[in-house]
Amino acid sequence: MALVSADSRIAELLTELHQLIKQTQEERSRSEHNLVNIQKTHERMQTENKISPYYRTKLRGLYTTAKADAEAECNILRKALDKIAEIKSLLEERRIAAKIAGLYNDSEPPRKTMRRGVLMTLLQQSAMTLPLWIGKPGDKPPPLCGAIPASGDYVAKPGDKVAARVKAVDGDEQWILAEVVSYSHATNKYEVDDIDEEGKERHTLSRRRIIPLPQWKANPETDPEALFQKEQLVLALYPQTTCFYRALIHTPPQRPQDDYSVLFEDTSYADGYSPPLNVAQRPFCPSPYQGRLGNWRAGGREDSFI
Repeated sequence: MALVSADSRIAELLTELHQLIKQTQEERSRSEHNLVNIQKTHERMQTENKISPYYRTKLRGLYTTAKADAEAECNILRKALDKIAEIKSLLEERRIAAKIAGLYNDSEPPRKTMRRGVLMTLLQQSAMTLPLWIGKPGDKPPPLCGAIPASGDYVAKPGDKVAARVKAVDGDEQWILAEVVSYSHATNKYEVDDIDEEGKERHTLSRRRIIPLPQWKANPETDPEALFQKEQLVLALYPQTTCFYRALIHTPPQRPQDDYSVLFEDTSYADGYSPPLNVAQRPFCPSPYQGRLGNWRAGGREDSFI
């Protein structure tokens, strides 16, 4: 019943989103005439080589109108972004409900039966579609935007992706990409599923073994302080794996769609780091450890935490 209700609400939101997109285009077309007038007024001023009181008054009015038009369009776009966020939230709730009920679809079968290539594609899509934080003028990026950590009392929700420190079969400890199943306030412990072994490998972990992952991308053009900085030590998801390894930021993203360039620790290289590799903004978190870690081993890294 909950799945049917979610489907109905998603359909409503998609209709509302469609209307907002149409309104955006209508608002943009309406404001275009005013922008053309601004351009023509500047051209006349250049031809006459003077700024008369008439032109000054006219431009002030035109720019006031242009500012109001831009704010109106911006408000519509923010409403559209809110609709998209609500749709994504409902889709995630529906996915979790289906997972609990043991129902799956062709686009995302249970991960324990999923081919690795399909899982890697899903993770890449998840990183690429992480929403960009767009605040109003004067707003500061919130916790879990880019490099900004969660607040001390933050509790990750079921379905949230986290970095989880678990003990491997051979006894070594490693950081893996996991999905929150539940949190017990009585014991202050999480239950999480290994993203690579959904439903097969479940871990019960204390809060200190969990690091929530970013929920928004930071915009380098407006909020550069919310990015991990050059030479900062981080835990990053190694490409084509579901494990986090220590790395140094080589180059932060310059544009919203850009990846980080990182240097993973690797003692097989003379300087102890791999050549630069691109990693998307989402699978990142600050490293809780200082100093260097261990060496490469088959299937992953051998992490001796310091």
